[in-house]
Amino acid sequence: MRSKKLYLRQKTPGIAADKPFAELNITPLIDVLLVLLVMLMLSIPAVTHKVPVDLPSGTAGTDTPVVNKLFLNAAGTAIWNDIPMDSDRLRVRLEMMARDPAKPQLHFESDAQARYERFDQLVAMIKRAGVEEVGFVGNDQFAIWDHP
Repeated sequence: MRSKKLYLRQKTPGIAADKPFAELNITPLIDVLLVLLVMLMLSIPAVTHKVPVDLPSGTAGTDTPVVNKLFLNAAGTAIWNDIPMDSDRLRVRLEMMARDPAKPQLHFESDAQARYERFDQLVAMIKRAGVEEVGFVGNDQFAIWDHP
């Protein structure tokens, strides 16, 4: 009799040992809902936040910029807007261009047969003059490198 009493004491009160447990575990469901609630709370201020942006009017950008063209031919001569120039005259033109309040652009093109040393000298001259708007045009001729 004594062993029977011990067996009854070890059982959980109210639950039969042979019957299945019929309650749902809703803890994972609550965890998912709390995560979704936190994500919703964090995303609402980002959607309603506004950043003021000053957009330019359509009339300010209608002016076309002034473009000066500098070409270096195969002989090493610098040609400024179709006028051959020596280094001193070119330096003066570049300095005047850098001081121009309209900020004109400089399009620099080089012949494929021009020496790199002369090209480098002209680039250094442009930089020393203070020209800021420089574009290198005609670079498609250098896409294929052929050795003579």
